[in-house]
Amino acid sequence: MPVAKVLEPFVCGGSAATFASCVIHPIDLAKVRMQLYGQLNPGKPVPNFLSLLSSMVKADGITSIYKGVDAAIGRQMVYGTARIGLHRTFSEKLVQMNDGKPINFFVKTLSGMASGSIAVCIGTPFDIALVRLQSDSMAPAHERRNYKNVFDALVRTSSEEGIGALYKGLMPNVLRGMSMNVGMLACYDQAKEMVAKLLNDPMENGPALPTKLGSSAIAGFTAALFSLPFDLVKSRLMAQKPDIDTGKMPYNGIIDCSTKIFQREGIRGFFSGFTAYYGRCAPHAMIILVSIESITQGYRNTFGS
Repeated sequence: MPVAKVLEPFVCGGSAATFASCVIHPIDLAKVRMQLYGQLNPGKPVPNFLSLLSSMVKADGITSIYKGVDAAIGRQMVYGTARIGLHRTFSEKLVQMNDGKPINFFVKTLSGMASGSIAVCIGTPFDIALVRLQSDSMAPAHERRNYKNVFDALVRTSSEEGIGALYKGLMPNVLRGMSMNVGMLACYDQAKEMVAKLLNDPMENGPALPTKLGSSAIAGFTAALFSLPFDLVKSRLMAQKPDIDTGKMPYNGIIDCSTKIFQREGIRGFFSGFTAYYGRCAPHAMIILVSIESITQGYRNTFGS
């Protein structure tokens, strides 16, 4: 098999994911801040993402809502490339093993879980840097880390806290990656077949635009619903820092973090920031899943794969 053909799902998937993350970065920033608000301001109502973004612009200018975008780009070049590329590669191989027939949803789910977990293990350090860059200005001035950029965050985190700090929150991040891939990619593949039938789209030359939009909107919702609890736990574990007085971390791990969230904020605490999270997942999924078709076509025209 030509190298260009092997690289196609990775190059095209990574390009689409990076482009989508640049577009929706302000929403992602608001989502992280909403998730951490309950921890930093116990008992206070969580503001909506529009008020969060507007207050940031008023206080620090328009560039403040793109804080950490370099880490977001680095994360998608690693994590996004791996999770989409591996899922498409696994799916194509599974279809070949099924004599060219479409695979069922259970097999699509397994492909999404496998590719998502592998991708997370590769991309977690960039996720750590992204969360810390996005949340740093929420802390009191004397507690801020004041990272200069993504590389400064990666170097300082590993040198000040040890290399293992780059993998804080790995387990919830793996669970998030698995649920995200199932909700976004596996559900998109399944929804595409269902929407195509409803719209009488033969998909002879790929899905038509209405099919892409409908199925990607469904995938955005399922991705948000499945993955938000794990994303929230991941964000809190990655952003935590020792208490100034006791020197202890707020959470000992995923179970301790989940227990304390439930005790202090209830079951709704796990879905804190759902509006911003769905507002991130839906357009992110739609941009990726719609743009990847055009990017793939351009790639094939260029390399003849």
